Amino acid sequence: MNRAQKAKENFMKGYNCTQAVVLAFADVIGIGEKTALKISAPFGGGVGRMREICGTVSGMMAVLGLIFYDAEHVTLEEKSALYAREQELAARFRARNGSIVCRELLAGVKTDSSPNAEARTAEYYKKRPCPELCAQAAGILEDYLREQGVLPAESEREQA
Repeated sequence: MNRAQKAKENFMKGYNCTQAVVLAFADVIGIGEKTALKISAPFGGGVGRMREICGTVSGMMAVLGLIFYDAEHVTLEEKSALYAREQELAARFRARNGSIVCRELLAGVKTDSSPNAEARTAEYYKKRPCPELCAQAAGILEDYLREQGVLPAESEREQA
């Protein structure tokens, strides 16, 4: 199962969109499942269900920071390099979906920004693009990490 499928499956298990993406890469970023879920929990629903930046995008950014940011040697160059990576992935996501903003991605879906989580029912999953957005974000991130040499190329993975 690839990471896109894992992220979609994670969302379908009841995890929020950010958790679904971060958890799909927990092995790569070297954190346990519990830590991955706790650190990414606040970003679901466009940060606390406020419908701001899509949680799947927040998940990609969290993984990028954990892989590419050298917190022991913080420089302007280090920050700029990370921002460039973030902008690249956001652009890829935006190119596929037209936006990186949760409320815009959920246009046409009746939602609110109350702090009350919705029950995960068949109807909930049926009306939302979120499972597919989780898969797309994880796929974009997986492709990027392969391009950067963090993950093995597809052909190397198939030989292993």
